[in-house]
Amino acid sequence: MDAAYISAFFGLGGALIGGLTSFLTTWLTQHTQIREMRRDAARKIRQELFNAFITEAARLHADALSHEKDDVAELVQLYALVARLRLLASQRVVNAAEHVMSSIVETYLAPNRTLHEIRTLAEEGKMNFLVEFGEACRAELGLHPAR
Repeated sequence: MDAAYISAFFGLGGALIGGLTSFLTTWLTQHTQIREMRRDAARKIRQELFNAFITEAARLHADALSHEKDDVAELVQLYALVARLRLLASQRVVNAAEHVMSSIVETYLAPNRTLHEIRTLAEEGKMNFLVEFGEACRAELGLHPAR
C-alpha cells in the first residue's frame, strides 16, 4: 500500500472518530437537559399539589374547630387532593396526608372549641397537625429544613 493511502485512511478514520465523538457529546448533553427539565416540571407539579393540600387542610381544620359536622361534603376537595397525591407523591407523603385527613375528621367530630381553648391548644403545640406532612414533603422535594 502506498503511504498516501495510509495517510488518507488515518485521516478519514480521525474525522469519523471526531464526528462520532461530537455527535455523542451533543446527544448526551441534550438527553441530560431534557431529563432535568422533566424532573423540574414534575417537582413543580408536586410542589403545587403540596401547597394546595396544605391550604385546604388548614382551611378545613380551622372550620372543624368551630363546627361539628356529620356531612362529608366539605372533605371532598381534601379527598381529591389525597387521591392526586397517591398518583404523584411518595408513600410517606400519602401516609402523612391521610393522617392529616384523619385529624381533621376527628376535629369535626369533637365538640366545638372556643377561642380561648384554641389559644391553649396552640400554646401547647397541639395545632401543629401539618408538621409530619411538611417534613415528608421537604424530604421528597430534597429541601433541607431551615436552621
